[in-house]
Amino acid sequence: MHKDDQMTPNERLEAFSRGRDIDRIPILPFLAAIGAKVSGMSLREMRASAANEAQVQIDCYRRLGNDGLTVDYGLHGIGIALGSKVNDPEYGVPVIREFALNDMQDLDRLDMSRTERQNDPELQQRYQAAEIMLEAVGHECGVDVTISGPFTAAASVYPTGRLLRGLVKDPENVHRLLDLCTGAIIAIGRDLHSLGLSFTLCDPVASGTILKKQNYLDFVFPYSRRIVDELHQSGASVAYHICGNTSQIVEPMVDTGVDLLSLDNLVDLATARQKVGHRICLVGNVDPLGVMMQGSPDEVDRAVRDCFRKAADSPRGFILATGCDIPYEGPLENLDQFMASGRKYGRWPLETSRYA
Repeated sequence: MHKDDQMTPNERLEAFSRGRDIDRIPILPFLAAIGAKVSGMSLREMRASAANEAQVQIDCYRRLGNDGLTVDYGLHGIGIALGSKVNDPEYGVPVIREFALNDMQDLDRLDMSRTERQNDPELQQRYQAAEIMLEAVGHECGVDVTISGPFTAAASVYPTGRLLRGLVKDPENVHRLLDLCTGAIIAIGRDLHSLGLSFTLCDPVASGTILKKQNYLDFVFPYSRRIVDELHQSGASVAYHICGNTSQIVEPMVDTGVDLLSLDNLVDLATARQKVGHRICLVGNVDPLGVMMQGSPDEVDRAVRDCFRKAADSPRGFILATGCDIPYEGPLENLDQFMASGRKYGRWPLETSRYA
């Protein structure tokens, strides 16, 4: 437990979910990239082994006292399992260089058994990393899996541009691909939940910046709801994050049945609170680039205060987070300030005078 806290994350989140008193509002920065910097590793080094992946998250927790560790299955995970090829940059996020599927006529040739843990070295590594994290700190802090949503998973198998054109020109095959990816996500989720993990469903390619609302309703919503339903049946909780401006789809995002709604910094928290705050706990949303990477500690403090001003009184609750992943280049003092400001403004009981 962090020296500035009175409860462990497990104690805090249990009380928070039941509407009981807590020491402070939960804080969940996105640490998939900058976490490696906390451990003095490059991103390539972090990705190299389960032990390194786990150590990064454990080091972050011990330094920050954030309310959850993360296993990053990855936005390209299903594509890689099926044969997509990615690069391995020292300090960057891997990019797909070759896709498993380049012609929808070959859709039936995809071997979905390759996404099963016994056949997928990447999934094996994530599973092992989760085991290490749970062994080290699971008694006081939970572990969450970040896994791609159905549309982003499809875009890791088949080139994004062709996928988007297919919404109009070849919708039947796009639905077939989405159905296959959805089944794989559910199976992977059930496997990882056997360790007691929770989930964050991330679907950046389904962003409102890319898709029209009707595209989301037709090609993303039904598959996302199916994933959430199946993971709930397994006993897992599910958060939902879509990058970009999702202001026009927050209602259907909540309709998927998710437990938490994570919002990009392009979404105004006050607007989201008005639209869906009575239905779901809001998570967000300090700017990871303009504030966490490029800003000063004072700017971080102001941004955190602004999030509390807009959403701390949201009817179903509020969790402080960044709007997306904090870049590796972000200064660690900004990360420390994020946590310190979250503790200052989120101290329980909440008092408007601290952040008005």
